[in-house]
Amino acid sequence: MDTLSIKPPLKWAGGKRWLIPHLKPIWEKHRNRRLVEPFCGGLAVTLGLMPGEALVNDINQHLINFFSWLQKGFSIEIELENNEELYYQHRKRFNHLLKHKKGNTKEAAELFYYLNRTGYNGLCRFNKKGFFNVPFGKYKKIKYQRDFTMYKYVFKNWVFSSQDFEELSLKRYDFIYADPPYDVDFTQYAEQGFTWDDQVRLARWLASHPGPSALSNQATPRVVELYLRFGFKLLFFDAPRRISCSGDRTPAKEVLALKNI
Repeated sequence: MDTLSIKPPLKWAGGKRWLIPHLKPIWEKHRNRRLVEPFCGGLAVTLGLMPGEALVNDINQHLINFFSWLQKGFSIEIELENNEELYYQHRKRFNHLLKHKKGNTKEAAELFYYLNRTGYNGLCRFNKKGFFNVPFGKYKKIKYQRDFTMYKYVFKNWVFSSQDFEELSLKRYDFIYADPPYDVDFTQYAEQGFTWDDQVRLARWLASHPGPSALSNQATPRVVELYLRFGFKLLFFDAPRRISCSGDRTPAKEVLALKNI
């Protein structure tokens, strides 16, 4: 099996596949380490770097439930069709499962995949009550996948968790790559938000790790100042902007902060 050709299974706003060519030379020097991703999102980076061992985390428990089912061996049985009526039926069913504390089931994982592929711009957004509220996406054509068996083998030595990054059990030799929510106005994709205090807490946590750590974020003045203050080396890139309600596709300035590398 050519694991190098396996792509992220979900659409994900702010995915970092474009950053892989810049991260890979850094990672290759530390390939014998465990890769830790506290904000894994759509898994673009972990799948792009393909570590032998990984601790993969995200505060979005529905995302982690989906990956956990992929790790067991997963195929989808529910109806998959790019149809507005079906979309809202499936969204209603997904929220019903959440309401009745069944968000960790296989059916919830199937519905999460469908909503991700069919909803507007691949967004993952929940209201204050914790219910999924992304509208129908109106794509012309969607290529759905039902068989996810190959991920079972890729994820064999990966551990998935859904908790706050400071609760992760780290090893001294771990290589941490962190891609937190941008330091911009943010529509929450989990019940918890991510404030500036959380950004500072993350920087302090990364700086205290004795092993190598890397962080990507939008290069706002206070993010740049924060990581300089904690002794990180900064690299700057123009990141593609793929999702914008205004239609703006101009590149966004991104910072890659490195420490102990």
